[in-house]
Amino acid sequence: MQQKKKLFFIIPSLVGGGAERVLISLANHFNTLNYESIIISLNNCVPAYEITCGIQVLFLVNRRKDSLSFRAFYVLQIFIKLIGYLIKEKPVCSISFITSANLWTGIACNITRTPYVVSERTSPNRSVNKFGYFQNYLAARLYKRSKAIVVSASGVEQCLRENKRFTKLKNICKINNAVNVFEPLTNTKVHYRKFILGVGRLTYVKGFDILISAFGKANLQDVDLLIVGEGKERANLIYQIYTLGLADRVVLTGTKTNLQDFYSQAELFVLPSRNEGYPNALVEAMSFGCPCIAVNCEFGPSEIIINNFNGILVDDPSIDSLSNAISKLIENPDLKDFLGKNALNINNTNNAQQILKKWEALILCNS
Repeated sequence: MQQKKKLFFIIPSLVGGGAERVLISLANHFNTLNYESIIISLNNCVPAYEITCGIQVLFLVNRRKDSLSFRAFYVLQIFIKLIGYLIKEKPVCSISFITSANLWTGIACNITRTPYVVSERTSPNRSVNKFGYFQNYLAARLYKRSKAIVVSASGVEQCLRENKRFTKLKNICKINNAVNVFEPLTNTKVHYRKFILGVGRLTYVKGFDILISAFGKANLQDVDLLIVGEGKERANLIYQIYTLGLADRVVLTGTKTNLQDFYSQAELFVLPSRNEGYPNALVEAMSFGCPCIAVNCEFGPSEIIINNFNGILVDDPSIDSLSNAISKLIENPDLKDFLGKNALNINNTNNAQQILKKWEALILCNS
């Protein structure tokens, strides 16, 4: 029996997030083809999303201390282990997500002469464009030698090209995030009152502090706010909720495995992010016909939403502007229905099979 060719999928961590979901989905998909997917996480953690049974998951380091000496030890571990796995498993291609994993993948794959694809999943202004001279030079060299640099939004590519070392790169390829395939809807009511929904990691960049303040300012009498997700900002958000007197109106639900029920039952979905790459949660909400509001941040929302046609874009990322948009939509059922119906077209434009075909063409070329 012919042995399956192997593909590596490399990422800093497998905790909840859009990049992690997309990478795991890719690994699951290619494992159904005539390939063996191997997921490599630079850091040890519990995967947030379901990984197909039989896919090998390798963790390179288990960070317990953060002193300078331990950081050097972890760097050495990652370097040695990743090269070792490449030599042992001999993948036909390695696919990495997020800048830190991209750099490690580029270095190790150049040493072992393994073809590789890198993917920038958020604004380069938060990663490569902030690098010093040496890191910037190294990233540009490694990215240039890759089979492709995949970006999820045109804005990410434009931002990357603003860096003079990346201006002339010819291997940048845009592949949008696909609509996630969820389990069937259930009859379980996720909340006893009508609710507005936010979904994402509880981090500063996701802007849930803005959403909570905007919700409080809107002073809606019969609608609650549910925020699904987990993260290091939980304590700060709880303090904000109690300070604003919203403890009985705002719920931080933690992570949920039945997101499809939340999207389908929400009055509307709000994306208050300060920064994005191509927001999965927005795509998911629209796929269920949920009326959506998104702050027009870098990058992605303006490439997904046509303002006042399939959603509302808020150009001014202020509490007042977001609050006004929420009130406008809650008070206008006809507009909600109109936006929700048009939002459903995301199931065509971001069809999973079409998106996966693009990844197949890219990764399997000459593999």
